[in-house]
Amino acid sequence: MKIIDFENWNRKEHFEFFSSLKSPYFGFTTDVDCTKAYDTAKKNGYSFFAYYLYKSMVAINTVNALKLRIVDDQIALHETVHIGSTIGRADGTFGFSYFEFSDDFQTFNERLQEQVIKVQNTKGLGIKNDVLPPNHIRHTTIPWHSFTSILHPTDFDPKECIPKIAFGKFSERDGKKMMPVSIEAHHGLADGIDLARYFEAFQRELDRGV
Repeated sequence: MKIIDFENWNRKEHFEFFSSLKSPYFGFTTDVDCTKAYDTAKKNGYSFFAYYLYKSMVAINTVNALKLRIVDDQIALHETVHIGSTIGRADGTFGFSYFEFSDDFQTFNERLQEQVIKVQNTKGLGIKNDVLPPNHIRHTTIPWHSFTSILHPTDFDPKECIPKIAFGKFSERDGKKMMPVSIEAHHGLADGIDLARYFEAFQRELDRGV
């Protein structure tokens, strides 16, 4: 973890302005082409959810702005961010999961499946946000529908700085599988170009093999 020299930071004024707002969050939704990723997952017997979550985390960890966090009133750049994700249950509820990122898919998937089993065999939310390390990303999936926008719950705390990503159900268009993805971030820490960099990296990862 590296503490940013705030007084000489090129985003000092941006951060101060957006942090003065009750809701400093912004984001947008776009579609990614997951055709190759879906085919790769099915060919290798992987969970498609596990595969695209892994690819998302690889992409996230290439964008420094999405690894910035507010820690003890300072701006900290983390070397690696980890995974927070909702996991569904058969009774229609969900629980929160958390596990450390690995750039090796097999290790990543093993850690994810451990969390899936844990959540599906417990009740309630499972994890409180205040006990998680700041260097994680919140993911959720809405597999029943595609969407063009999404609204996340928030407590309007300007120090809340953990990005949120949501995936929707892919749809077939012109022979391609297109999946909606939404990302939300603290505007004092990231700009539109940073979110665009995530989407570009995510698309590259989806188009690659394991």
